[in-house]
Amino acid sequence: MRESFLLRFLYGTIPGRAVLKLLVQPRASKLGGRLLSSRISRLAVPYYIRKFHIDMTDIEVPRGGFCSFNAFFTRKRKHACFDLAYDHLISPCDGYLTIAAIGDGTVFSIKNTAFSLEDLLGDEVLAAKFGGGYAFVFRLTPAEYHRYCYAADGTIVRAKRISGKLHCVRPIALRKIPVFVQNSREYQVIRTEHFGTMIQMEIGALLVGKIKNDRRYLKKGCVQAGEEKGYFEFGGSTVMLLLQKDTVSPNPALYGRADREGERKVRMGEFIAGASPLKSVHPVGKQVVKQIDG
Repeated sequence: MRESFLLRFLYGTIPGRAVLKLLVQPRASKLGGRLLSSRISRLAVPYYIRKFHIDMTDIEVPRGGFCSFNAFFTRKRKHACFDLAYDHLISPCDGYLTIAAIGDGTVFSIKNTAFSLEDLLGDEVLAAKFGGGYAFVFRLTPAEYHRYCYAADGTIVRAKRISGKLHCVRPIALRKIPVFVQNSREYQVIRTEHFGTMIQMEIGALLVGKIKNDRRYLKKGCVQAGEEKGYFEFGGSTVMLLLQKDTVSPNPALYGRADREGERKVRMGEFIAGASPLKSVHPVGKQVVKQIDG
């Protein structure tokens, strides 16, 4: 994947890394957020749509247009399609998916970089429960749809927010810095009926990547697959699912779709894994097209 000149400068040069130290601080994120939520920022919307070839045919456009760039960036779809077969885990977002096996030492590798679940979760006991399982890592580029949903039915038993920095999630950053364990992130521990205990996590990224989760589910509550969980404001971001050992089997069709970076393009609501054993997974689930509440 070809990296932009700006990212190569920020992550690959000494002067760039000096600038990067300022950009990844939460204060810079707040300043950027104010700018992108101002009325003048709406002038950037047409250019952004052209640059990233964003399809607006199924997007809710307010009367009079978007009031700011962030209002556009957090746009809603009119409809969405979810595979709601009872034993299907669905993609919580649009993005580029990497599937990583978690070692018994609770370490997994993305882009030749090792990540520790203990560091990621800030909880040694919780991390140990996911040894031998899977990490499903969804990278959202600035061009993606930045709303996300719950991946399975379940009950939230715990929630945690970890303050941090806001590094880019592109491969060049992953190779240089343990991004996931440094960036701001939020996660919920969800007890599911068919997939054991699952963690669903959102990770912010450069330049803003602000996480906006529905506060109704901040602590506890019952959730449903396909139900909107929240959205990211401007910036590339990441959603991660952690599953315990012997609870899911990745959809075999996904492996044949991987690119050179080991990523495959997925869409929110798509079938990504089935409840173990694999023989219990139906190749075609119940497809539900639902109206998304505005």
